[in-house]
Amino acid sequence: MRRIYLRPCGFVDTPVGFDGQVARLAGTMQYFSALELIETEFGKRVARTLVPLADLDSRLAGLPDDLAQRARKQFTNCVSPRRPLAMGDRNIPLDQPRVMAILNCTPDSFSDGGKHGDDPDSVAETGGAMAASGAAIIDVGGESTRPGAPLVWEGDEIKRIEPVIARLARAGHAVSIDTRKAAVMQAALGAGAGMINDISALLYDDRALEVAQASSCPIVLMHAPSQGSDPHKNDGYHDVVCDVYDWLEQRVEALVAAGIDRQRLLIDPGIGFGKSLADNLALVNHLALFHGIGCPILFGASRKRMIGALSNEAEAIERLGGSIFLAMRAVEQGAHLVRVHDVPETVQAIHVWRGLRDAALSAIG
Repeated sequence: MRRIYLRPCGFVDTPVGFDGQVARLAGTMQYFSALELIETEFGKRVARTLVPLADLDSRLAGLPDDLAQRARKQFTNCVSPRRPLAMGDRNIPLDQPRVMAILNCTPDSFSDGGKHGDDPDSVAETGGAMAASGAAIIDVGGESTRPGAPLVWEGDEIKRIEPVIARLARAGHAVSIDTRKAAVMQAALGAGAGMINDISALLYDDRALEVAQASSCPIVLMHAPSQGSDPHKNDGYHDVVCDVYDWLEQRVEALVAAGIDRQRLLIDPGIGFGKSLADNLALVNHLALFHGIGCPILFGASRKRMIGALSNEAEAIERLGGSIFLAMRAVEQGAHLVRVHDVPETVQAIHVWRGLRDAALSAIG
């Protein structure tokens, strides 16, 4: 079976001087002037071609009809603006990169386990400070999914997250629940959460789809090689970029077929989940390709193991520089949300990036 994928590339600061030969990426502040066409056969790459945007139509005309149709759909998805996230009374526009803050209510998360304590008022105060520092969404989690982490009974998970979410929601903050358990999703939504962020893409718990169907909130579908108790279990990839793309594309289509509005769905390639250093690097470098699925992209690599592997085994708490660089690498490829531990520093980096973008665009004419 032959398949084709389009990766936007040739990013430029402004469309000036390109005489219509650039396109705007997914309603973001990014413009691209070329596409990499990747062709696979039975899961293995057989061709890679760099095509200037002005030559795309003629290049696609030489492809079989099914491949050309798939490529044109991907291109349309790449340039279509994403609708704001409707999170209860809050709407989060996606016309510029937004920060999602990680708020772990856990004693054993890989980076900050136990850091925030177990007093709901104290934890919620930390989340409020993250919002004050510029986070658009606070992502609250009550179970660690680091390699080797024990499973947490859903009752304990609810006990950890419910009072924190209630306090944050009452304060007017947009809150996401990071869980793969249906009962936890229900409790979190009842407490005021406005988004579900599920590392299993609603596959771990048989009732998760039912909860999602009964709600109207946005849902983040993350790729992990296993949707069982160990999300890191991996049997290998033919081509990690195309395999992850295909899996997410199929999962989106399955949920749309189940009656969930595509506009509610976000995708996350799952950096660090059952992937080697080489796999993670390939996904980061090809992140722009995932715009072809037509959903907002969430990117999370904050303090992850790949940074330590590239920096003399730096401990998680010492991975700020790498975390910011990866977040900005994602932003430069049009990521709509970056999920991070270090909110003020990442927000500042995005503000500087945006300032440079605005200056470049305002110089037009």
